[in-house]
Amino acid sequence: MSEQNTFEDQPVAWNPSDDVVKKAQLTRFMKQIEVSTWEELYDFSIRDVERFTAEVIEFLGIEFDPGYSKLLDTSGGIEWSKWCVGGGLNIAETCADRWAEGSIKNQPAVIWEGEEGEVRRITYRLLLSEIETISAALRQRGIGKGDAVGIHLPMMIETVVALIAIARIGAIAVPVFSGYGVDAISSRLNAVGAKALFTCDGFPRRGKEYNAFEVAAAAVAESPTVKNVFIVTRLESGSISWNLPGVNVEFYDLDLIGAGEELRLDSPDEFAKLSAVEKTGAEDPLIILYTSGTTGKPKGIAHTHCGFPIKSAQDMAFGTDVGKGTRISWVTDIGWMMGPWLIYGALINGGTIVIYDGAPDFPEADRMWEFCAKHKVEILGISPTLVRALAVKGDELPKQHDLSHLRAFASTGEPWNPAPWWWLFEKVGDSRLPIINYSGGTEISGGILMGNPLLSIKPCSFPAPCPGIDASILGEDGKKVEYGTVGELSIRRPWIGMARGFWQEPERYIDTYWSRFDNIWVHGDWAIQDEDGHWYILGRSDDTLKVAGKRVGPAEVESLLVAHDRVTEAAVIGVPDEIKGTAMVAFCVLTGAGTDGLEAELKRLVAKDMGKPLTPSKIHFVSALPKTRNAKVMRRVIRAAYLGEDAGDLSALEDPKAVDEIRQQKE
Repeated sequence: MSEQNTFEDQPVAWNPSDDVVKKAQLTRFMKQIEVSTWEELYDFSIRDVERFTAEVIEFLGIEFDPGYSKLLDTSGGIEWSKWCVGGGLNIAETCADRWAEGSIKNQPAVIWEGEEGEVRRITYRLLLSEIETISAALRQRGIGKGDAVGIHLPMMIETVVALIAIARIGAIAVPVFSGYGVDAISSRLNAVGAKALFTCDGFPRRGKEYNAFEVAAAAVAESPTVKNVFIVTRLESGSISWNLPGVNVEFYDLDLIGAGEELRLDSPDEFAKLSAVEKTGAEDPLIILYTSGTTGKPKGIAHTHCGFPIKSAQDMAFGTDVGKGTRISWVTDIGWMMGPWLIYGALINGGTIVIYDGAPDFPEADRMWEFCAKHKVEILGISPTLVRALAVKGDELPKQHDLSHLRAFASTGEPWNPAPWWWLFEKVGDSRLPIINYSGGTEISGGILMGNPLLSIKPCSFPAPCPGIDASILGEDGKKVEYGTVGELSIRRPWIGMARGFWQEPERYIDTYWSRFDNIWVHGDWAIQDEDGHWYILGRSDDTLKVAGKRVGPAEVESLLVAHDRVTEAAVIGVPDEIKGTAMVAFCVLTGAGTDGLEAELKRLVAKDMGKPLTPSKIHFVSALPKTRNAKVMRRVIRAAYLGEDAGDLSALEDPKAVDEIRQQKE
């Protein structure tokens, strides 16, 4: 296997063919704006952000009624930019209505497969019917424009329906992770004053049933504003009893043939009125996405009808090359921004969402590749964490399935380590498929940096910023750094997907992203550009350590550790040290049994590349790292637990028990 242990002098691993370039959605857009090279496109996109955005809106076929009077208004400060001012837009129409009677009305909008093997499909025509049904049901229960509605569901067709139906009536969607505990759900519902919640009876994971309903019921009991609950029957394992006074309960079962009839109304006229599209403005709130961040209290990120969906659709079209009929799958959850990103982006582009709801290596280790082959997936979004887990199952498994329909991989959520990147590229993609690396955040509505079908790709890198994002790497003085110099990843101009603040916390929003430099968004990631212009994310800037007077990013040391064939995951933190000021401590998850001599071997591995001063003083072996459900390693939590400090909010963790194991490592 090819191997690189640092981000310097990386080779070009993939170049686009003439055929790929010719057929790309990005090429079609370039013809629309009459430019012939990527460089011309990007220069235009940041030189004239308003005109570029207007062209994107036209390309995506998004219509306003009435039309907007001003595309961009920065009169309140760049931090509070408003887009499509005065325009009427309900994004549900763009996602569903326009396709339901058009040329793709009988194309699958969503293909779903459950862990137990059941497969369901829904066309665009039937999808609109279901959205209308749920819209009417919500309105009949008194829920309407401006009301917050929680979504606590695994990735299902019903999840797609709920998200778009909430938008259709002008309400505000508040997704929460399907595996969240009681406190994490209730705290989010209470923060937004949610009026209703979509949940389910449960779902299978590794053959066992997770009782989502029991958790949701306890959360609703602590959420006094929630007066309506819609329950999707995901399992067939028994009845549900609901014992909360004053809470109206409805069951919603999608059978795809006359689906949801139990929620339809007797009067067609009444149904038409209650299911109609609400008139909303482009800047009306659409969704509040909670992110754990890396420090402390979760943040409620507010987005509008003309913000998150348009940026999502743009990135999906230009980066992952999704158009009408493209089958895109992403291993995600509705509670992570990539869940709504997948839904809005694919539906706006007329693509087909392909969902797998289950453990990706169950009941057999090749389940992910079997799923992709069965449903002819073209674009597969997969995290480095999942790739590391699948790589140890064997190089031969992907080759046992017909993956010829795959055109690209995509990845976001965390920096790559070289070894798993090369494994995915060589062993699964036969060195012919690009890995579209994607980095940004919930606050961005997608990406700051992203690959695309027109640009060469180096391992673990981003060949360029997203069009329309004026990205820069800045030093401590706020000025652009030279190539090869680490700095803060920043954005110097507004973009349509920018957050409209933290929900009811405007000061915290400004302090988090806009307080460092005047009129510049500072994202909180360390980044570096090589001389060829390729970008690399080195980790969170608030995670960066200064050891013996030298600054080092944890990701750089972690990449060296996971390059060892026994190490599947690693996390590095800094702890106080009398001599060095800060010393590094590493935590590694291993394959196989036995650790004799392994700590010394790993220290030698790091010392060889980084030098002895930057070698971890201690390496601990643990069964799991504290991570969020979207696979972000929580170094803040690891450090606090190891030092015996308050670890803060743990509601977003996939397995809180991992924190207890970290605490036990301290001598």
